[in-house]
Amino acid sequence: MQHIFYLSTCDTCKRILKDIEAPADFILQDIKKDPITAEQLEKMKELSGSYEALFSRRARLYKERNLKDQQLKEEDYKKLILEHYTFLKRPVIINDQKIFIGNTAKTTQAAKNSIHG
Repeated sequence: MQHIFYLSTCDTCKRILKDIEAPADFILQDIKKDPITAEQLEKMKELSGSYEALFSRRARLYKERNLKDQQLKEEDYKKLILEHYTFLKRPVIINDQKIFIGNTAKTTQAAKNSIHG
């Protein structure tokens, strides 16, 4: 599986996509226009080890709903990510059986090395 889940309105995602230069056989999925499915999220969880690893605490809704004051469980993370695209930490890059989550320089470089190395 060679897949990138991103948000087309996110400048950081656009910069990372340009930087990693994903080959044409990668599937680019704009999660706002084409929401992630439960099956896709399950695959991401298998690769990452948890739904929490995929969850963005930077989402505006996270603050608005005071989720930081709650004890969230794995099932809560799953439900929230499926409920609204902003809860997915972006971008999520899957190259075969490797997953790269988020936009840190280290993660981006590791994804680029995996794809082109």
